[in-house]
Amino acid sequence: MAEVAHNGGGAEKEATQVAVVFTAVKPQLFVKAPKAKDAVQFYKNAFGAEEVGRVNNPKRKAEQETPLILSVELKIGSFFFIVSDLTEEDSTAPVKTATTGSVFCLDTENVISAEAKAITAGAIAEIRAENGDADGARIRSKLIDPYGNVWLICTPVKESE
Repeated sequence: MAEVAHNGGGAEKEATQVAVVFTAVKPQLFVKAPKAKDAVQFYKNAFGAEEVGRVNNPKRKAEQETPLILSVELKIGSFFFIVSDLTEEDSTAPVKTATTGSVFCLDTENVISAEAKAITAGAIAEIRAENGDADGARIRSKLIDPYGNVWLICTPVKESE
């Protein structure tokens, strides 16, 4: 006679489960190779990103051609993300095409200056921030980076009184 599986399992299943704790979520942005180097520089110039770590593709020889980037970990405030080159011949990449559709929100008290810095670095403003907001709502700017990602620059949410 076949055993019947039940949702939730029994005591044996509960005893063997181990709590999983995630310590971070790090989005990874893929850009068409060899543009990751330019993307990293853009994020540094536009948003003041700090480079935390870098791994170049070991299959490329620096003296033969520009080394591709496997990953560069960047930090903006307390937010970490990864930028990588994507090539058509990389069969191990978790995605096969450099896609857009990512939206990031950066909180700052100085939206106007942050917006200006990003535009100077090459971002395109889709919605420009305006000084002063009579109803106390968040001031917000919507920018598109040269790689198709959307960056919202917003004032932080205020605690309700």
